[in-house]
Amino acid sequence: MAAPIVAIVGRPNVGKSTLFNKLVGQRISIVDDSPGVTRDRIYGECEWRNRTFLLVDTGGIEPYSDDIILSQMRNQAQLAIDSADVIILVADVKTGLVATDKEVASMLQKSGRPVIVCVNKCDNIGEVNSNFYEFYNLGLGDPVMVSSVHGHGTGDLLDEVLKNLPEPIKGEENEGTTINVAVIGKPNVGKSSLINKITGENRCIVSDIAGTTRDSIDTFIENKYGHFNFIDTAGLRRKNKVYDDVEKYSVIRAKMAIERSDVCVIMIDAIEGFTEQDSKVAGLAMDAGKGCVIVVNKWDAMTKNDKTMLNYKKKLESDFSFMSYVPIIFISAKTGQRIDTLFETISVVSNSNAMRISTGVLNDVLADAVVRVQPPTDKGRRLKIFYMTQVSVKPPTFVFFVNSAQLFHFSYQRYIENRIRDVFSLQGTPIRFIIREKNEK
Repeated sequence: MAAPIVAIVGRPNVGKSTLFNKLVGQRISIVDDSPGVTRDRIYGECEWRNRTFLLVDTGGIEPYSDDIILSQMRNQAQLAIDSADVIILVADVKTGLVATDKEVASMLQKSGRPVIVCVNKCDNIGEVNSNFYEFYNLGLGDPVMVSSVHGHGTGDLLDEVLKNLPEPIKGEENEGTTINVAVIGKPNVGKSSLINKITGENRCIVSDIAGTTRDSIDTFIENKYGHFNFIDTAGLRRKNKVYDDVEKYSVIRAKMAIERSDVCVIMIDAIEGFTEQDSKVAGLAMDAGKGCVIVVNKWDAMTKNDKTMLNYKKKLESDFSFMSYVPIIFISAKTGQRIDTLFETISVVSNSNAMRISTGVLNDVLADAVVRVQPPTDKGRRLKIFYMTQVSVKPPTFVFFVNSAQLFHFSYQRYIENRIRDVFSLQGTPIRFIIREKNEK
């Protein structure tokens, strides 16, 4: 059975993201004093008294705003409310009860879900702010005093959540490993649109405004290709184009998403083509040792003939010559073109990144490679590779024991790497070599 869902909602700047981070025990949601920092739904796992549930952070609700982003934030909050088992309505004791709090409370009452009023910013222990009693007027039961910064009252809040959660039902555990997929790229290449197409819902806010996505958003998908967690990330711009603190946090979150992923989908805009920033984004994934897939989006908008794809692919292979092992797929997040191929390729790349090869088989391949192309010599001394073994996965890492590390030239290493890739069909994953000198005696 899926874990129950608890949604945190409220108007902007009442401390929802601070409370979310405190309850899940990690700094997942971006926190800043400016309103409207959180936009999409952010998920995190929370455990209290041996019960585990999913906590959802939402953007601040502005009931009557016509702003494009604010109206979509309101829609995202509504989706969280509709899917929640319990709702935490967060309010600010310092400002007291305001009209927006009443409007949000009215919206929640219509949902029919249990609602717990959390009065935040009660930072002084033992002191009750006179504004606190105003929140009884919402008609949603006894409010709970909380300081999300210091953690005061969070235990009482979680006790109230547990009282209202549905009773656990023993269900079958999901089998199979989840593949974490970070969708990365420049702003406005269609990362959020891809995730919305895959899920069939407006999971992420989409607009033509660059920098719409700020947090890294997890979306779990299960289909015939396996279990996937797609992580939508903020667009990565050049440092001199990043102006405000919120965007700096977003870039840090995107880099953290790369670190916790198994496979990175590097998205490129087909119309704009390859740029220097694309190579920098790809370099982040490669340096982190992640499996990679290059995805060319908006292919439906291209004027094409029978050679367009071939020529485009050749150009990209040249641009991404530093990661020639990475598969390239042409898709349309708008129409869903080749989305199935993307899932298949992600599965193949994930398996390659986690592949473990026995030492015996590896040395058979090495012996065959040495017979085909003799190791290099220098001043009459020839390179000898005594044996090799795999020491880790993600990425596959191999140790070579040789008579001279200096003789093991880069070109011969590249030859051995290509032989390993060909024999074991290692697609989309970097391979790392460690060279150790071993005394010939």
